[in-house]
Amino acid sequence: MSVLINFKICDNDKACSGMAICPNNVFEWDEKKSTLVIHNERCISCGLCEKACMVSAIRVAKTEEEYKKIEKEFDDDPRTINDLLVDRYGATPIDEAMIGKQQEIDIKLLDAKRPLIVELYNEESIMCLLKSIPIKNIADTFDTETRYRKIEVISDDLLNKYDIKELPSLLFFNKGKYVGKIEGYVDEDSKEELLTKVQEFKNK
Repeated sequence: MSVLINFKICDNDKACSGMAICPNNVFEWDEKKSTLVIHNERCISCGLCEKACMVSAIRVAKTEEEYKKIEKEFDDDPRTINDLLVDRYGATPIDEAMIGKQQEIDIKLLDAKRPLIVELYNEESIMCLLKSIPIKNIADTFDTETRYRKIEVISDDLLNKYDIKELPSLLFFNKGKYVGKIEGYVDEDSKEELLTKVQEFKNK
């Protein structure tokens, strides 16, 4: 019964959500070293810290075999803390310049020279940042000149207009014409499937 932290992607903050929710004080903030310390002898494998971590940097192992497996996954993880600063599909917007308003879609379509991708989301549809696909990957696959906007859904107008039943969703426009949509959250494990669909929209 042990907890592991992937410090490659952990922001290592004393306001750690996993530390705050732990019922047995497994986590402690070391002021001298400015880092989180784990007391695994206190862990009861409840999993609350794992669920609370916004970037999935905390994992709970119930056996020695599982511990070694997670440890290897962390060692092999190519991500870094900089990945927290990348805007991603289905994640909380980082760059305010990407945030638009509902009426902006029609305005942007007046300039049909550049392709447009619109991400529709609401607070309930926001997922973990590091499990999401970088927006740049999606936009570049569609077209290197693509504009991308995240729009928070505050009414059903857009949902009804494009028959959206699940958020987050992506709407694709090319040469001023609506060419397709992708509904629902898609994580890194399904990345290639999503990018293949995006490529199909590009050719419409």
